[in-house]
Amino acid sequence: MFDISTLAFVGRLLLGGAFVFAGLRNIANATFLAGMMTTRGVPQARLVRWGGIVLQIVAGVMLVVGPWTAFAAAALIAFLLVATVMFNNFWDHQGPDRASRINGVVSNVALAGSFLLVIAAGQ
Repeated sequence: MFDISTLAFVGRLLLGGAFVFAGLRNIANATFLAGMMTTRGVPQARLVRWGGIVLQIVAGVMLVVGPWTAFAAAALIAFLLVATVMFNNFWDHQGPDRASRINGVVSNVALAGSFLLVIAAGQ
């Protein structure tokens, strides 16, 4: 019914597009992010913040247009690992806030799984 290469492209478009959108949104929220990162004790928070934003946008675009989709997917997995520890510290929270952060971890794990599928498919 659908061509596998078309489905792979649409999948990469959705994954990569979400990260481009998030990176652009993070530019608008840079001050808020800086405060969160400073509170969490992130060294060189400004540099790390802008590095993360650039990585989200560039790797997101690369994932969509190729040809380095595996590299882009691996870079976004690394981003997710760092961001998960930095922003989803459920171990420091209780109640609904803890549940929300656990959901963030689960979502990031699922995204990492999607990126592994992109790498495995060689698309």
